[in-house]
Amino acid sequence: MFTGLVTDVGELVSVETRGSARRLRISCNYDAEGIALGASIANNGVCLTVVGVGAAGNKTWFEVDAAAETLAVTSLQSWKPGQKINLERSLKVGDELGGHIVSGHVDGIAKLVEREDFDAQARFNFRVPKGLRKFIAQKGSVALDGTSLTVNSVDDDIFSVLLIPHTLAVTTWGASRVGDDINLEVDMMARYAARLAEVKD
Repeated sequence: MFTGLVTDVGELVSVETRGSARRLRISCNYDAEGIALGASIANNGVCLTVVGVGAAGNKTWFEVDAAAETLAVTSLQSWKPGQKINLERSLKVGDELGGHIVSGHVDGIAKLVEREDFDAQARFNFRVPKGLRKFIAQKGSVALDGTSLTVNSVDDDIFSVLLIPHTLAVTTWGASRVGDDINLEVDMMARYAARLAEVKD
């Protein structure tokens, strides 16, 4: 489990195709000794399992495998070396829950359709995939590329979020551009509420 609070921005070093899967090596600022094989790390909101770890110079690297299903439903399918990635280590008992509960299981890809910068802040408008619109609510929570954000407005299949200067500075969002594909995880409570409304005993 995660909170959607990004703790480092990593860089994709290499991509190796292995049949229908891919192995990714990502450089980061985490302590290599603190990353165990089998640990979960959210990469732009995608929970992936560490299968290798080491150090090169003053940087740590870790490797993860992405299966065909992950490639099919996330933006990971288009990642190339040099890509900047929002990273978050999994929650430990006693950690502060400052964002919202995030599973790292991406529901779909939202398209960034408009960006408005003002007063060192930025407003982003996204088009949500059909089938996920019912989970997006004004003042509700979403995870976008692994970042816990509050929905400001909703208009049919378009919703907006507002990013403060700090978030723009410590995540990949400062460099985001119109047309980007963004990993979207809807709020877990919204998902269960919708399911309860559908099922009748």
